[in-house]
This record gives sequence, structure tokens and C-alpha cells, in this order.
Amino acid sequence: MGDKHDPAVVGRSPRLGALARVAFAVALLATAYVGLTFAQVWWYSTRDGAQSVDAIVVLGAAQFDGRPSPVLAARLDHAFDLYEQGYAPLIVTTGANQAGDRFTEAYAGLTYLLERGVPEDDILVVVDGTNTFESLSAAANALFARGAGSRVLLVSDPYHALRAVEIAREVGLDGRFSPTTLDSSMRQLGRETAAVALGRVVGFRRVSNLSQ
Repeated sequence: MGDKHDPAVVGRSPRLGALARVAFAVALLATAYVGLTFAQVWWYSTRDGAQSVDAIVVLGAAQFDGRPSPVLAARLDHAFDLYEQGYAPLIVTTGANQAGDRFTEAYAGLTYLLERGVPEDDILVVVDGTNTFESLSAAANALFARGAGSRVLLVSDPYHALRAVEIAREVGLDGRFSPTTLDSSMRQLGRETAAVALGRVVGFRRVSNLSQ
């Protein structure tokens, strides 16, 4: 057995104690960071930031052979209401298609809004993007090319608010958020918390690449 006064043992013990304290402090800070992010995700999900902007951007969701899913229809209905109330002269529909789909989410949004009486000239269709970052990046490029301005009102489900606004800022848009009336589950809020917490550290572009 080694001597309890062995210099190697005595020297190792303080180092291990210091490492344990550092690890505990890091874990505590990480927990606090995630907890604060969750509180922000939840708080943003309860707010409606509707105001006059250059364009209303509808974030994509599933479509079924050209017809919007209930989630996408709720987003389009809310965007239509905002448009009718005069918040913006332009609606941007976004979203690509999944493997095997004949239509894109953006095209399904276009046809749905046309059926509701929105003039085609007031709809900008952006079919590039399989996630929020790609869709908003493509929407920003399309808006800049059109000379429509960068102030946008983002429309999606409540849980999506904070991440959508921060991604919009990263791609050069001045984003506000107006949610649908759909409820947000704890699972959705938790998933958004993880995405926002990571995106703030490494950038939302990198997070979007990880999700592919």
C-alpha cells in the first residue's frame, strides 16, 4: 500500500478537487443557460409581435399532394388575416418538397392563398429550403432581389417564435413574430430550447446542417 503522505498522492488530491469544482461550476452554468433559454422560448411563444412590415413570411409545414396540412393551413390563414388587416402588402410562402412529393410546401401555400382571393402579384413563392434556416435565408435573398425591404412578420406555431426571430436576424432580416393559435407542447418547447441554446453558441447555420 502507498504511504498516505506520498507526495504523488498528496499532489494529485488537490488537482482532482480543483477539477471537480470546475466541472461542477461548468455544469451549473450550463444548467442555468439552458433554463434561461427555455424561459425565453416559452415567453416568446406567448407574445404576438404583429406590426406593419414589408412582408409576411409563412414558415412551411407538411402538405398533402398540394393541399396544406392542418398546421400549414393554420399558418396560411393567420398570414391571410394579417394581410387583410394591412400589416404588409406581400406574403412569402416557403418550403421545399419531401422525397416523392409532387408539390412543394410553398406552392401549396400559393394555391391556398389564391383560393382565398390574394392576388398572385402579392405572393412571393420561395421553394428553396428544407428547414427554418434554409427557408429564411432563401426568403431573404428573394426579398432583397425584389427590393421589398427587410422588415418581416414571421408566421408559424408559437413554440417556433424565438428561434425564427434569431435565425431571421442571422440572415439579415428584421423579424417580428406573430403566432398561430395552435398550442405548443412541452416536447416542442424543449426541442426549441435545445436548438436555440446550441444555435446561439455555434450559429444557426451549423445547427441546420446538423439536422440534415
